[in-house]
Amino acid sequence: MNNLSAILVDDEESARDVLEHLLLRFCPNVELKAKCESLPEAVKSIEEHHPHLVFLDIEMPNYAGYEIVNFFDDIQFHIIFVTAYEKYAIRAFEIAAVDYLLKPIEIARLTAAVARVQQRVDTIQQTQRLDLLGKNLQTNKLNNLIVADRGQQHVVAIDTIVAIEAMEAYCEIHTLTKKYTVSKNLKHYEVLLENTSEFIRTHKSWLINKMHLISYQKTELTLQLKGGISAKLSKYKKAEFEAQIR
Repeated sequence: MNNLSAILVDDEESARDVLEHLLLRFCPNVELKAKCESLPEAVKSIEEHHPHLVFLDIEMPNYAGYEIVNFFDDIQFHIIFVTAYEKYAIRAFEIAAVDYLLKPIEIARLTAAVARVQQRVDTIQQTQRLDLLGKNLQTNKLNNLIVADRGQQHVVAIDTIVAIEAMEAYCEIHTLTKKYTVSKNLKHYEVLLENTSEFIRTHKSWLINKMHLISYQKTELTLQLKGGISAKLSKYKKAEFEAQIR
């Protein structure tokens, strides 16, 4: 895909103009078909132009951007959300594995997001990701995350994750029923789950769910978890770990 047709959706005229200017100057491969100020207007424009890409403000009157999923049986376009959300809410975007840009928009992030869209060949599970995003933004408790494993995306219930193990630049996510290999480092998941009290960083290579802890060998500094998983405990993390499992 060389050129991308696009529409942008934002209730603020100035924000629409700024993004249009940035696209014209830094993303010449993006052909802007329409600028819309509301979600219903955007739906009509999408039905008319069938764009490859939609830049979608998530905070608008009447409809939140993620509610676009309610207007289509099947999402056949890519979405890059544009948001002024503070850092705490960005976790919802990360967990749902959706593209987003923070206002004010940084040029490098904009061009990188457009490049990611160009590299994709389909919109598989877009609806599922949007559903998850909406749920994550409406609750303080995160229940699921999107995991990409060998080109397939899976919705994984957070409470089924037994442990996450670092494997150099990759991670293995051990759940109660299966294992996923993902191209994210352990710090990525530690940050995503930092407000989920069940997860404890026990070692440079391990993030565990204490709800699935079976036993703890103090002398060997090993942790036995459900599913036959044996994790490590760093001597530097020992006191913190023992305090968290009391």
